[in-house]
Amino acid sequence: MTISASAPEPASLASVEAIVENLAAVGYIASRRIATALFMASHLTKPILVEGSAGVGKTELALSTAAMLGLPLIRMQCYEGLDESRALYEWKYGKQLLYTQILKDRIGETLGDAPTMDLAMDRLHGMADLFFSEPFLEPRPLLQALRTEAGCVLLIDEVDKADEAFEAFLLEILSAYQVSVPELGVIKAVTPPIVFLTSNNVRDLGDALKRRCLHLHIPLPDAKLEQRIVSTRVPGIEEALNHQLVGFVQKLRAMDLRKSPSISETVDWARVLLLLHAHALEGEMVRDTLNVLLKFEQDIAAVEPQINELIKAG
Repeated sequence: MTISASAPEPASLASVEAIVENLAAVGYIASRRIATALFMASHLTKPILVEGSAGVGKTELALSTAAMLGLPLIRMQCYEGLDESRALYEWKYGKQLLYTQILKDRIGETLGDAPTMDLAMDRLHGMADLFFSEPFLEPRPLLQALRTEAGCVLLIDEVDKADEAFEAFLLEILSAYQVSVPELGVIKAVTPPIVFLTSNNVRDLGDALKRRCLHLHIPLPDAKLEQRIVSTRVPGIEEALNHQLVGFVQKLRAMDLRKSPSISETVDWARVLLLLHAHALEGEMVRDTLNVLLKFEQDIAAVEPQINELIKAG
């Protein structure tokens, strides 16, 4: 079924099929579910909350969408303790200090000859107050995204690492694409950005934030999709080797490991095997490069005795 856009949109977003095709053109192999989420987000002007284990392609989806649309990507990495001054704006304190010094000198010149206090105060009120104004404003990622006239892709990465207070602060931006700056008033987006929020489920996100977003869960791919991803991301990989290495990785994911290999680790491993001029998996080579796939020594120790069996089974 083809879902057509009802409003003028870039051709890349005209249908779910167009999104699948155009994301593939920039190296991102999207499932139909992913493309449908992006289609809905662009036409309903809603953010997408992308969840899934680390390395399944959440951040890459935002990067690829920006590349597909030819828009700038503005990225905000979340962490514990992130606040408005780092995410939205802060004042240029050094410049304000210099302004204060200049203002002090000028006030003396302007008010020095005032015969009365009332007249001095009148002159003071007539002077422009620039201390909290645009020339002294330093925009941070969220404000930059709202002010990008031609639109942009805004990536709020790992939002689950930020505090709940910051999550609440995001609500105005996610629902109305605007922010309130006490000294300047409400700043509304010229062109609403396409917003991706990613989460690794470090903590549960609040219902209010989820209500404002379309939810997209990206699972680990099946073997067929993963082979397509490897073929796209690692040009030159032989088809037989691709089939064999993906089968090996899929077997690892069925084991009880502390951390299963992600898509990005499969792609890295394929690049390593290509670098080593491999044409097929061999026990010794797999053993020497197992640390590309597995990040805990206990996992490597559990897999090593079974490498030959896993190669045959893959």
